[in-house]
Amino acid sequence: MKHEKSCGIVVFKEDKVLLIHHNLGHWGFPKGHVELGETEEETARREVFEETGINASIIEGFKEKITYCPKEGIEKDVYFFVGKPIDNNLVPQLSEVCEVNFFDIDETHKLITYEDEKNMFKKAEKFYKSLKNR
Repeated sequence: MKHEKSCGIVVFKEDKVLLIHHNLGHWGFPKGHVELGETEEETARREVFEETGINASIIEGFKEKITYCPKEGIEKDVYFFVGKPIDNNLVPQLSEVCEVNFFDIDETHKLITYEDEKNMFKKAEKFYKSLKNR
């Protein structure tokens, strides 16, 4: 079995969340493959920028792994961090993404396509809200 590794960020902007609508039809969070020599955090920041045009910083203390099989014979680990935008320059990567935007948290729960990302988002939301209560 071939193994792949990707990283991404759940980007919170106050009470809104950055989502991408993939050209293949599903909604989720920006993420992508780790390139040679990159740390997981570098990959996550690069992928958010490439897919959305947003520069994001990572908030320490959250890292969640999702494992799934995107194709037969391939197992993929995706590591998600929580972050916030440094700027507001929304530019979708049209080769992969047809829409990019910030959505209310309630709408985010409804839009996310895959159950494993929905479950991860619940944890990310709880973490993010705990920061606001400190």
